[in-house]
Amino acid sequence: MAGSYADRDGTIWMDGKLVPWRDANVHILTHAMHYASSVFEGERAYNGKIFESRRHSERLLASGRMLDMEIPWTVDEIETAKYEVMKANNLTDAYVRAVAWRGAGEDMGVSSARNPVRLAVATWGWGNYYGDAKMKGAKLDISKWKRPSPETIPVHAKAAGLYMICTMSKHTAEAKGCSDALFMDYRGYVAEATGANIFFVRDGDVHTPMADCFLNGITRQTVIGMLKERQITVHERHIEPAEMESFQQCWLTGTAAEVTPVGQIGDYTFEVGALTRDVSESYEKLVRS
Repeated sequence: MAGSYADRDGTIWMDGKLVPWRDANVHILTHAMHYASSVFEGERAYNGKIFESRRHSERLLASGRMLDMEIPWTVDEIETAKYEVMKANNLTDAYVRAVAWRGAGEDMGVSSARNPVRLAVATWGWGNYYGDAKMKGAKLDISKWKRPSPETIPVHAKAAGLYMICTMSKHTAEAKGCSDALFMDYRGYVAEATGANIFFVRDGDVHTPMADCFLNGITRQTVIGMLKERQITVHERHIEPAEMESFQQCWLTGTAAEVTPVGQIGDYTFEVGALTRDVSESYEKLVRS
């Protein structure tokens, strides 16, 4: 599938029914367009099965509650919608995007309590998020922006507003010939990439930033579980930027990214080593099992 996401064949599930892709529109005064009152999930289906589908649906509802936005659908209803729209589009291997937002209604200001909460699910075919970096290792810029403090915004929600600095950082990174950008957090510790969590390897042990001010990704949790099953020590901790010089391997995790090796972050370089490849291959087997 290529071309504009606004001009495609297919159907999208929207507020309880399937509608033609091109007709899945919202009003210009939709609250989410003006005030970022929106949460979403990114998921992948393999061989007709959405990996960790219910956990994604549960997190969508939790994200909505964190934004004071009760989503009026149950997990079971969201699950049905996801598989219904995949079937309607004749897809078995696909990316699935569920998004909930405050629509247009009686309020058009910061307050939006009287506006309806809406829900849509779209799905499409999508290859490697980082292209050939999946094989040779991604190159990351270091963003000038920082992930915010939990005292400033609900950092554990998968909320649209949290991605504004991600978009700006990724645009800057791509202009430099990089695949993505790495954030530090508000304290200066290593945090995450624009849409993926990060892992490092040193002398056989794995180190990953503590998810205390950013999203604790479902893929991140899955990979940590895989590593522990292999009796590999995983340190979830605060990581100083200067420590990157001492790490030998690095990879990113995320639903879109899956497990993607990293070859370079700023001036720091990493090998695409045996453990990185093993984790990547094992994850591929797991999601298709």
